[in-house]
Amino acid sequence: MPEISRFFGIVIKMFFDDHNPPHFHAYYGEHEVLIDIHHLSVFAGSIPPRALGLVIEWATLHQVELLKDWSLAKNQQFFDRIAPLS
Repeated sequence: MPEISRFFGIVIKMFFDDHNPPHFHAYYGEHEVLIDIHHLSVFAGSIPPRALGLVIEWATLHQVELLKDWSLAKNQQFFDRIAPLS
């Protein structure tokens, strides 16, 4: 299951054996953005600024967990869900 977290209408996903750099996908309505985990920066796509702020805030709190999940996914292992932003 690629969904890692869900909060405030935002869905965070990570995919098995995805391309580098280590990243996750954030979906908000019809919008999608790819966030580099190391730099917590957008490298593809766009979502509304308020949603992006929430995604970056969440990622800042869970950066270590995201990197762990990335490593698991790259090795075709199931990754852990991460607590939502509250």
